[in-house]
Amino acid sequence: MPQQPRVTPAGLVQGTGAEGGIGASTLRPDGTLKVTGEFAYASDMWHEDMLWGHTLRSTVAHAEIRSIDTSEALATPGVYAVLTYDDLPTEVTHYGLEIQDTPVLAHGKVRHHGEPVALIAADHPETARRAAAKIRIDYAELPLVTDEASATAPGAPLVHEHRDDYHSGHVPHPNIVHRQPIRRGDADAAAARADVIVSGEYFFGMQDQAFLGPESGLAVPAEDGGVDLYVATQWLHSDLRQIAPVLGLPPEKVRMTLSGVGGAFGGREDLSMQIHGCLLALRTGKPVKIVYNRFESFFGHVHRHPARLWYEHGATRDGRLTHLRCRIVLDGGAYASASPAVVGNAASLSVGPYVVDDVDIEALALYSNNPPCGAMRGFGAVQACFAYEAQMDKVAAALGMDPVELRQRNAMSQGAVMPTGQRVDSPAPVAELLRRVKARPLPPERQWESAGEAADVRALPGGLSNTTHGEGVVRGVGYAVGIKNVGFSEGFDDYSTARVRLEVVGGEAVAVVHTAMAEVGQGGITVHAQIARTELGVSQVTISPADTRVGSAGSTSASRQTYMTGGAVKNTCEHVRERVLERGRRAFGTYHPAWATAELLLEGGKVVTDAGEVLADLVDVLGDEAVDLELEFRHRPTEAFDLRTGQGDGHVQYSFAAHRAVVEVDTELGLVKVVELACAQDVGKALNPLSVVGQIQGGTTQGLGVAVMEEIVVDPKTARVRNPSFTDYLIPTILDTPTIPVDVLELADDHAPYGLRGIGEAPTLSSTPAVLAAIREATGLALDRTPVRPEHLTGTGPAA
Repeated sequence: MPQQPRVTPAGLVQGTGAEGGIGASTLRPDGTLKVTGEFAYASDMWHEDMLWGHTLRSTVAHAEIRSIDTSEALATPGVYAVLTYDDLPTEVTHYGLEIQDTPVLAHGKVRHHGEPVALIAADHPETARRAAAKIRIDYAELPLVTDEASATAPGAPLVHEHRDDYHSGHVPHPNIVHRQPIRRGDADAAAARADVIVSGEYFFGMQDQAFLGPESGLAVPAEDGGVDLYVATQWLHSDLRQIAPVLGLPPEKVRMTLSGVGGAFGGREDLSMQIHGCLLALRTGKPVKIVYNRFESFFGHVHRHPARLWYEHGATRDGRLTHLRCRIVLDGGAYASASPAVVGNAASLSVGPYVVDDVDIEALALYSNNPPCGAMRGFGAVQACFAYEAQMDKVAAALGMDPVELRQRNAMSQGAVMPTGQRVDSPAPVAELLRRVKARPLPPERQWESAGEAADVRALPGGLSNTTHGEGVVRGVGYAVGIKNVGFSEGFDDYSTARVRLEVVGGEAVAVVHTAMAEVGQGGITVHAQIARTELGVSQVTISPADTRVGSAGSTSASRQTYMTGGAVKNTCEHVRERVLERGRRAFGTYHPAWATAELLLEGGKVVTDAGEVLADLVDVLGDEAVDLELEFRHRPTEAFDLRTGQGDGHVQYSFAAHRAVVEVDTELGLVKVVELACAQDVGKALNPLSVVGQIQGGTTQGLGVAVMEEIVVDPKTARVRNPSFTDYLIPTILDTPTIPVDVLELADDHAPYGLRGIGEAPTLSSTPAVLAAIREATGLALDRTPVRPEHLTGTGPAA
């Protein structure tokens, strides 16, 4: 007979869960290591006897490859291998997230500046780079496709000559990757009822993810003929799906482990060095490490789609929107990447968080010879938000109405219908978010010189360049609000897997959580431990390294990981808990009737009733036998948008954020200082309030960057990137980042784990148009593009 369970003298446990559980601002275990420089990133990996890999990239954007001569590179001392397309081991030579159109190495032609052409493995990175410079490539340049006009003109050169997925009935030209119309109601009839109609054309620049940790990884050949790959990525299993066929290996022989990731923001969803490193390791029989330098990193990952957006809104005299027409053209660059999904997002979210019954929308992405574009934080919704929020300010001006009041008058709420026909069935506090940011006290006006003291130049436009002491500086205030979907959409089988093991170690119950989630800085490992503490009532939680020994966790993108992999951890923990309680019922049920009659919980390392009565210590119930489960978790299904009307329940959840920007502009020099960028956002449930605020502030800062400084500049005549470095591609520093006060709402979504709402992307949407609105208010200029540059503000640029 089993030993009677132990109980505390009082027989009661106070509290609702383990310390450090859901709702606590638990500190991140990797935080201190990262800020002190002790954290091991992928670029820090080392292996005895390893080689260094390097990629030779094209110097032109569109050209026929007439010949490649690698003989001199191969003869270089210290070089172990030089590979081109002809050296690929299988007939599978292309890969891609959705469309397998990207060659492992260029064959026959190159389609964009910086495309991989050859690989080199050498005993020193400098040797590899010098050998690459000795490879002779004979290019015959071809006509360029750089915009919609050149892509769709009669006789336009085709970026991809053979498209198996091209259907003329849906996509009108082979240089169009994907097209999504949305038509609902009667926009023409609604326009006739409008008292005012405003329109505008807007241009959104190409933004880079600008993560600080470059692409890097280490491929180690294994004795079984396979390869072990340690890599910084966003989606281990998606990488595996694309890598294994190219190598000619079964998936089980390509073992992947996540290494330290120095940021991602969508730029690591596509492959970079993964296949290249594995090919070199398998060819040489030695470990191969590849680390991109900053210059190469700009060519080694996709960017945010630049966009041209045309919008028309109508409104009645009392400020009710009558209709919307819009056309969104995204430049996808040379390869498809995530462009089809980005188009779906841009189209379905193009109206914004507003009620408009009559819409005529078209969104499309082009193939071009510009750099490939794909996933980046906000994923199509960012570009649309920039345009529709500029339009809302125009409509308000035309009506003589306060721009916040106009937005609130048309704001959606729970029960509203999206332009796709989908009903919003969870809280949508758009009007309240706007009210909160508007009600916040404004930062005090600057006193440029007081009591005989000069102004602190760090607080002025131009900062430490000491360009102004306050003369010619004006202040502006602007508002914006946005809507973003959460999770994968349009019928994608979005799921995540978690393995949870509960066992006794050293006389204490310990939970081990194992997922393939890529921790890219979002704080998922912290939340997973919080969930395990809450659901299993333990204080000790171990997070296993992410790898492909466990089922897929999906991508760390689409604001989905806390919802999906957090949901998977919660789901698996719940089943582990039930197994533990069933074991306890069998072992100890005869000692206390509550084992059979009460609702039982695990709290504080004990089995307790819902009234707080202790029935047993968890270690006694577990004994020497662990409970170990691996389960999948799915959100409710979505469906594809109709390709003619765009109707369909395409998204699983929506998130909302609003911003108020306060800026100061030196109108003589065209310099902008963002003084404050306040945000209000509904997060459903703040699982870790500290991390929530950090995510909102980080997303806000990226939106600020694209508003006033960030853009990859592509020469329109050559399609070459002109600024592939942090010398010329500027991102906000601590001196550029303003105060970002955050107001967090927690209105639960009943369909989501803990009622949570994905938060990472929404603040990136509305921060950009809020800054632009503030600059317009300060200067009176009708700015229609990002980023705003000094020449746009001083009358010398095209957007002045």
